[in-house]
Amino acid sequence: MNKADAERIRGYLASFGLVESSVLEEADLIILVTCGVRQSAEDRIFGLIPNWRAGKPGLKIVLTGCLALRDDVRQKLANEIDLWLPIYDLPALGAGLGLAQPTTDNSYNSLSYLALQPHYDSLVSAYVPIGNGCNNFCSYCVVPYARGREVYRPHAEIVEEVKKLIRRGYKEIILIAQNVNSYSSLVENGESLDFADLFRMVDAIEGDWWLRFSTSHPKDMSDKLIQAVAGGKHACQYFHFALQSGDDEILRRMNRRYTAAHYLELVKRIREASPEAMISTDIIVGYPGETLEQFEHTVSVMQEAGLDMAYLSQYSPRPGTVSAKELDDVPKEEKQRRETYLNDLLRLSGRANNQKYLGRTVVVLVDSIKQDKMGNLIAGGKTADFKTVRFPASDVTVGQWASVAIDKARDFSLLGHLVEAKSSL
Repeated sequence: MNKADAERIRGYLASFGLVESSVLEEADLIILVTCGVRQSAEDRIFGLIPNWRAGKPGLKIVLTGCLALRDDVRQKLANEIDLWLPIYDLPALGAGLGLAQPTTDNSYNSLSYLALQPHYDSLVSAYVPIGNGCNNFCSYCVVPYARGREVYRPHAEIVEEVKKLIRRGYKEIILIAQNVNSYSSLVENGESLDFADLFRMVDAIEGDWWLRFSTSHPKDMSDKLIQAVAGGKHACQYFHFALQSGDDEILRRMNRRYTAAHYLELVKRIREASPEAMISTDIIVGYPGETLEQFEHTVSVMQEAGLDMAYLSQYSPRPGTVSAKELDDVPKEEKQRRETYLNDLLRLSGRANNQKYLGRTVVVLVDSIKQDKMGNLIAGGKTADFKTVRFPASDVTVGQWASVAIDKARDFSLLGHLVEAKSSL
């Protein structure tokens, strides 16, 4: 989401005639789009900003994103930041910097910053935000306080943005929000569309391209959405929805509003509807009061689910959240041990799932070509089910489709050789 926000900021500033600097030290203005989900992200910010100031005293720094409304952050950086800007106030940035109103007609007076025209970072893949904010108030999460309540873009606006991207040659569209599957949009007859409806509307757009989305909350994952993805014309068979814990008591205290059994039932329904689907998740280890037995419940759910990928994190208290009032009583060393244990399990399930691809030929959307340590050019990209594939980059360019024969399976990636570079699916 921060990447998509940065793309809208880039497009907004370009409308004033500002030019992006390719060298940080030459910049007159830095816009910092912050993340406050983990302590490590905050720590980097506190180290970076004073260094920038020391290197260029006349530099202007704007801080937006998840830390812009945090009082403790404002106190720590009171003398370092020129403008504090909640991301939804982006249309006010120009006035805050004393810039003249742009003459181009790009909806810059919109009350919703999501209507601003972005300057996309990639020419292949584009994030399309469908909303902002969160109403879930998970006990450990600062997002509802940092971004506010859920607001969603009208479906027609989203569909039109995707159509423009497809006409410009984009091959991959990712619909994003803090919780995509709580999306709602009114239609003319007063009824509302949900995310499955929106997904089908976007999926109906003609062309050679893939459609993904992120991220989902298990409590809102519906059979309607599972079927929409499974039967989609452009839909990638990939589901990311956060488990966070496999213990029901911890889930209750996290205010997640589902059980481990419900999560596993969703995994079962997805695999029944789409046997090839890749499933990934998020897991927090060391939540306050998490016992060894409760951690073992998470281990059991991971083993039963047979996940392809999990994004693991050690619990860190976020100021203003409910869990921050509790004693962070799981030692750092134990959090690390639990994270390492889950990561080892993940490697086993990831490799087992990847070995099913050996000898198969898959379609890959090439998104990078880099030089390896031996000086060889290696192409990288993703399959429709979000598997990472790397292969020698002979006769292929970024943005092309490639048929790749899989020769080797690693824990989290596949290696192969090019069969055919393709201009269309």
